[in-house]
Amino acid sequence: MQGRLVPPVKGRIQAFPSERWRDEFALAQQAGLQTIEWIYDLDDAETNPLATDAGIAEIKSLSHQHRISVRSLCADYFMAETLVRATPAEKARRLEKLVWLFERCRSCGIDRIVLPFVDASRISNASDEDEVVESLQAVLVHLERLSLELHLETSLSPVDFRRLLERVRHPRIRVNYDSGNSASLDYAPQAEWAAYGSRIGSFHIKDRIRGGTTVPLGKGGADFAALFKAVQEFGFKGPWILQVARGEPGDELAWAIRNKMFLLSWLGKI
Repeated sequence: MQGRLVPPVKGRIQAFPSERWRDEFALAQQAGLQTIEWIYDLDDAETNPLATDAGIAEIKSLSHQHRISVRSLCADYFMAETLVRATPAEKARRLEKLVWLFERCRSCGIDRIVLPFVDASRISNASDEDEVVESLQAVLVHLERLSLELHLETSLSPVDFRRLLERVRHPRIRVNYDSGNSASLDYAPQAEWAAYGSRIGSFHIKDRIRGGTTVPLGKGGADFAALFKAVQEFGFKGPWILQVARGEPGDELAWAIRNKMFLLSWLGKI
């Protein structure tokens, strides 16, 4: 996940690193990683190079130079500018922004956009679900036109998430599975993958305490044995995005390597 290879921005666990985003390409290469999932958030939207053609050209140049792909984006912008509990005018502006972001992603070679419905943007009731379905249906034509996938990250239970997906049966609407969020909510991997495993398109690997915060991999409630058994049963091959807890500031490269080895140790068992 972008920003994890450099010290945190203003103490935030996740944010677009506006001053050091270029440095992460070389660091990712040193760590033996293959890809960076880009972040587009509200606080740093004006400094994000995705907003300009020159910025996108620089992303592509660094990607080619260091052999680090940029194929996915986490649209944290919409955790603040939510698509639920918004006025009609707000919703229209935010959907227009989402379509704009689709266009910028396509220009950059990004073909997967993770859209979070967690925390302030969580789906809390049937009315919220209706709003989300309406928004997804409104952007389907743009996903098709641009050959993009939209991966939903939610805090819904397995049954509720499956119901939402059944209401929007489209191959370009998929699931982003987050092992840490599931651990925090005490959702069983077997139940989640049984409910929508065939529609999981991307994976955020992290660990969290049940009902609590992000912790180092293996130190929280994530049932990695059950999880990777489900991964094997469904034949999921990635991508795997390390969205892990932060280590000590200044130790980001070594920390990334340790977390990569943790993941590889589990992948080696399946």
